Amino acid sequence: MRGPALEVGRQGRRRFPGLLGPGVVSGAADTDPTTVATMAVIGAGTIYGLCWLTILLFPIIAVVQIISTQVGAASRCDLQTLVTRSRGRLLRWLLLLSIVSVNVVTIAADLEGGAAAVGLLVHRDWRWFVLPLSVTWLAVLLVIGYHRIQRVLQYVLLCLFSYGAAAFFAFPDWAAVARGSVIPHIEWTYEYVADMLSLLGTTLTSYVYVWQTIALAEEQSCPATLRERKLDAVLGSFVAVAVCWFILVATGATLGIHHRHVDTASEAAQALRPVAGAWAGGLFAVGLLASALVALPVLMATTAYVTGAQLNWRRGLSQTLRQAPLFYAAVSAAALLGAALAFSGISPIRLLFVAGIIGGLATPLGLVLLLVAAGDRHLMNDQPVSRRLRAAGWLITAIVGGLDLLYLIQQVGTV
Repeated sequence: MRGPALEVGRQGRRRFPGLLGPGVVSGAADTDPTTVATMAVIGAGTIYGLCWLTILLFPIIAVVQIISTQVGAASRCDLQTLVTRSRGRLLRWLLLLSIVSVNVVTIAADLEGGAAAVGLLVHRDWRWFVLPLSVTWLAVLLVIGYHRIQRVLQYVLLCLFSYGAAAFFAFPDWAAVARGSVIPHIEWTYEYVADMLSLLGTTLTSYVYVWQTIALAEEQSCPATLRERKLDAVLGSFVAVAVCWFILVATGATLGIHHRHVDTASEAAQALRPVAGAWAGGLFAVGLLASALVALPVLMATTAYVTGAQLNWRRGLSQTLRQAPLFYAAVSAAALLGAALAFSGISPIRLLFVAGIIGGLATPLGLVLLLVAAGDRHLMNDQPVSRRLRAAGWLITAIVGGLDLLYLIQQVGTV
């Protein structure tokens, strides 16, 4: 089988100029419209109350991505393939269903967000752009190939920092931002716990670290390149956290201060215009579109790849349609299911927040299987992840699992 998402091998450095590698792409994909919407809703509701948790995300995401990097590079396999080879049928299917279900909901939300951004920029109804956006990306993946369009995406990534500009145009109280960023504030209410779980779920979602294992498995990295790729993973984690923090500041300083609650990222961009000016709203819309353009191909490809790994299909975006028809059928199905869900009439806030909650509830399963694989000498070809890193990974898993448990207990209490 030829590799999937990234045909790199010995040409890895040429495919990824400088430090632009799978880690940065994963980090950028982590700030997809679902994440943007979640951060906007949280910022509108808590102002700067969860800035501290956003900062804390950096070491959390970095640890998970470094572990994923080494798992993919040392095992030469993606996570779903490792689980398929080493675990029972139940765990294999549970992992697959947890990834695919979250991905399809996220694709729908991201199509909705990307279409809304186009609508804001051209002053048209967003519904006109959902299907063209999904069909366009599907055609790009089928005809052009991911490894070719990645050269374009590296420039699209720069657009994500328009959120930073939007934050400055919002003129926040920087003293209050600093306090919210360094002094933890926790409330054990249902809404606050749901916000924390949604924040962790939307940034630690499984497709991000699964994609990292896919990309590194295909690079066939040498030890020197592996060190560079770990640095790349840290850089990608920093990009993701910085973007999330800027969104929280921009929406907290405008919508939160003025008590204007929103349901979607597009509503946040629209609401920013009268409060913070056209520049802030326009920049927010540009960042929203860029996040959709980066995340959608990663989501579609990851969905198809884990399905192919489970069902033993020939797979990979470096393959032609003739060589891997089932793989591309799965890519198409993911895109079309996402588009159909975007038109289903489900409330945007429910779709976006449910995506984050489902991601948070599913994350511990994926992390446990990732960490078990990371410590397995046989699977890792005698290059297991260090005990210190694995201990940090288990602590992160315990924190997310504990938050999941608290959320479920509160859910039962409200029934």
